[in-house]
Amino acid sequence: MFTGIVESIGEIKRVKPLVDGISLSIAPVPGVLDLDDTKTGDSIAVNGVCLTITSLANDLFSVDVSRETLNCTEGLDKQGGRVNLELAMRLSDRLDGHLVSGHVDGVGEVVKFEPAGESYLLVIRAPGSLLKYIARKGSITVNGVSLTVNRVAGAELRINLIPHTLAVTTLKDLRAGARVNLEVDMLARYVERLLTASAAHDL
Repeated sequence: MFTGIVESIGEIKRVKPLVDGISLSIAPVPGVLDLDDTKTGDSIAVNGVCLTITSLANDLFSVDVSRETLNCTEGLDKQGGRVNLELAMRLSDRLDGHLVSGHVDGVGEVVKFEPAGESYLLVIRAPGSLLKYIARKGSITVNGVSLTVNRVAGAELRINLIPHTLAVTTLKDLRAGARVNLEVDMLARYVERLLTASAAHDL
């Protein structure tokens, strides 16, 4: 489980082909992400995708990415690419973002990314299948970053990005046409499940 509060930016140093996927070697920004108590088998969110650390050495960590994960996410297969990183939360951690599972629900497309006063306006076109889970003032995860939706207009989500968020994540690199990993608020999914289960029971 994660919070969507990015702890560091990392760079994909190596992409190694596997039989059914790839292995990534990632270098976090030096001195930012504390890996001292991290071990093989621990979970880490990479651009919003929950992955398992397979090795740690020389300020690098490695993760395996299955072909299925590659087929439904974006930004995990590019050597030299920059990614948002977050270690799995502890039960004692403060929840500053929202509950994030690291299971990407779909890939959206950036429609607009432009200055809006001292902040930036980010407009994303989301897959139609996710729109019922997205609400004004609700939470959404974009490339692993917990954000608040300011407005929903058709299939487009409008989000305001403050300078701090831009400074500590890769969202500053976004451009119109870029594809981003989206995870909807899991509470919305549970509400849907409760409603559909109750309706089925009533039948």
